[in-house]
Amino acid sequence: MEHEKILILDFGSQYTQLIARRVRELNIYSEIHPYNNIPEIDVSWKAVILSGSPHSVRDKNAPMPDLKEIKGKLPLLGICFGAQHLVHEFGGEVLPSNTREYGRANLSFIETRSSLMKGVSVGSQVWMSHGDTISMIPKDYNIIASTKDVEVAAYSVDNELTFGLQFHPEVYHSKDGHIILKNFLVDICGFSQDWTPSAFVEETISYLREKVGKDKVVLGLSGGVDSTVAAVLLHKAIGDQLHCIFVDNGLLRKGEFDSVLKQYQGMGLNVKGVDAKDRFYKVLSGLSDPEKKRKAIGSMFIDVFDDESQLINDVKWLAQGTIYPDVIESVSVNGGPSQTIKSHHNVGGLPDYMKLQVIEPLNTLFKDEVRRIGKSMNIDKHLLARHPFPGPGLAIRILGDVTKEKVSILQEVDYIFITALQSSNLYHKVWQAGAIFLPVQSVGVMGDERTYENAIALRAVESTDGMTADWVHLPHEFLARVSNEIINKVKGINRVVYDISSKPPATIEWE
Repeated sequence: MEHEKILILDFGSQYTQLIARRVRELNIYSEIHPYNNIPEIDVSWKAVILSGSPHSVRDKNAPMPDLKEIKGKLPLLGICFGAQHLVHEFGGEVLPSNTREYGRANLSFIETRSSLMKGVSVGSQVWMSHGDTISMIPKDYNIIASTKDVEVAAYSVDNELTFGLQFHPEVYHSKDGHIILKNFLVDICGFSQDWTPSAFVEETISYLREKVGKDKVVLGLSGGVDSTVAAVLLHKAIGDQLHCIFVDNGLLRKGEFDSVLKQYQGMGLNVKGVDAKDRFYKVLSGLSDPEKKRKAIGSMFIDVFDDESQLINDVKWLAQGTIYPDVIESVSVNGGPSQTIKSHHNVGGLPDYMKLQVIEPLNTLFKDEVRRIGKSMNIDKHLLARHPFPGPGLAIRILGDVTKEKVSILQEVDYIFITALQSSNLYHKVWQAGAIFLPVQSVGVMGDERTYENAIALRAVESTDGMTADWVHLPHEFLARVSNEIINKVKGINRVVYDISSKPPATIEWE
């Protein structure tokens, strides 16, 4: 089935992926492509959104998309930089603001006859993030919304389904952003909203059967939601042609290898457990740089899979649970201008010596979409509700070099923290939680003795997609109890701190 889809042109904004996610929430399929590599505009594209950008339209090297097959021919929505570009290039004027317009603002005027602003009230909060401002609109443009400081907060264009928003409707801080996006996508563009979990499952199973045929596939299970959903999709498509490998890399949570392996076996998956702890510890020995650790772990995973796949006759494919944020953070989307943040161990292809083709059934999905897909396939709700856990495991929660002793300490700390969240009915109020072993020793006192031991940071965030996250305000009494239990029960720890930074500017993991 060919879905209606919307093209999102990426100019490098940190919010571009949020636009795609908000569109997906409306059951509409979206794709992000770089502004300088626009796909052929054919009947499969029903509308276009222009993203924001860290650039100014007044820069000498500002992004310059070729919109001749788009503007005036398809419904078009420019957001922030996108809105300014549609002014700057078509007869208006964009000038530097006297002050940087960043943060919350409130709409002071709304054109009630505007189809884009239907259902939005004066006073509605929006999120601004720009250094320039639209000082003059082209003669066929009309202001449809303003704030106290920004006269051209939104506009429409005569005789075209072209609109611009100076604010970001995709950000949660824009309280009626979802209404505006729905107005554009459903009422103005006429999308039928047919991008659903059940449709994805049906189409993906059909695709996998056609792609794989009678070949065998090896998949590395991690115990997390992504690889589990990928495994179940493949199992539904090809049955026991799928060979799952669950590797104990020595970097999992306490007791996780045995408990998760039994759970997978109970789901009917064709799964084999592999003890490779010593191999991972060996390649990590002496490494302290985060990127080197990630690459060493990724390389060793491939080596383990290569060894195991050679024990399976005629295996042709390596399946991975890579999801959209992994791809976005590791490489610019489709070769676009978004900045690389960090590499992911399961992104980037295979070495030449490994003669397997990669298949990634979830690499267009965000985390919450993966959970909805899993729910539609009746995967155990407790497994789907598990917090995300990084592919490199505890290695990137140990800042600096990784040793077996540090892993053991961190496993005990993590166990205390996660168990306490569960017993206090806080686990499901947190999107992701974990402990970080800091490369810091500090003075303490235990009994009458002076100690000089290690420090641990606890981290708990709330998010929906991993692209942005806020730290969770856990009760002080809870943190005090957990801190006391960690210091009393885990030898080698005498200080516990709580991380209160959000993403951005920080990332969820410390490495």
